[in-house]
Amino acid sequence: MNIGIDHGYYAIKTRHFSFPAGISEYSHEPYTLQNTLEYGGKFFVCGTGRQPILRNKMENDNYYLLTLAAIAKEIKQRGEKPECSVKLAAGLPLAGFGREKKPFREYLLRSSQLADGIRPVCFKFEGIPYEVTIEDVKLFPQGYSAIAIHPELIQNEPSVLLMDIGGWTVDLMRLDNGVPNASTCRSLELGMIRSIDETKEQIRRDVGLSVTDAQVERVLAGKSCSMDENARSIIQKQGRLYTERLLSAAMESGFDLKAIPVVMMGGGAAVVKRNVAPQDGLCRVFALLDDRVNAEGFERILGQMSGSVSKG
Repeated sequence: MNIGIDHGYYAIKTRHFSFPAGISEYSHEPYTLQNTLEYGGKFFVCGTGRQPILRNKMENDNYYLLTLAAIAKEIKQRGEKPECSVKLAAGLPLAGFGREKKPFREYLLRSSQLADGIRPVCFKFEGIPYEVTIEDVKLFPQGYSAIAIHPELIQNEPSVLLMDIGGWTVDLMRLDNGVPNASTCRSLELGMIRSIDETKEQIRRDVGLSVTDAQVERVLAGKSCSMDENARSIIQKQGRLYTERLLSAAMESGFDLKAIPVVMMGGGAAVVKRNVAPQDGLCRVFALLDDRVNAEGFERILGQMSGSVSKG
């Protein structure tokens, strides 16, 4: 079974799921087994809030533990047995792809690839015991992999800018005739986490309220939410300011958004798309609003490489 996983700073995404990348450790069984992983004699509640930003996702065990949770969710969703073998398809920003590829692959494989052969990883998720053999890990470039799902977006377009708006970074990459131009890759620290934190601070200063991340996200997405109208107005204004800053940063990085079309994806795509105004004069904007599109792309490419397609 092939399972694609997008290890975001803000959320973990698979073909069927998207959940916050936060994780809380407990020495004893917690109050609920929902989203609870038991591994190595400890309990971890996955998907709670968000964890501190790590420059290197391999600094601790958190992303490995979240990977096990993601695997368990997909196995259950697809109706597979808890004792099975999987191949993982994951991604990295193209800007640091060569540098991080080998260590990140080893990080995800570490419990399976031992000197005396491949062994299964044993853990429990939501009380169900799993025995999963991770046969292999393949890594693909983020953003570009999503085109495997939507090739129509670059048809008849000689040049297209991919803008993957994640939690911490915004990854930019230009495709020329459908091929990534490696020299154009940029990674800007202008993701949605920074926008949300700045918005919450602005509300505290102006209105004296402490709103939550979830409230800010909902208003930015244009959905209904019970909230002080002044706070709502600030969130909406900050969404537009964030969009202006992001577009300006992309232009400063050498991309003329008035000359080439832009394909936006990632968790922040809906926010930016909603705040793009006619006066911005952008050439053309396509928005892939499902934040799971990278994970689905990783999985699709792995299936094509191995000549199989995962069911479910």
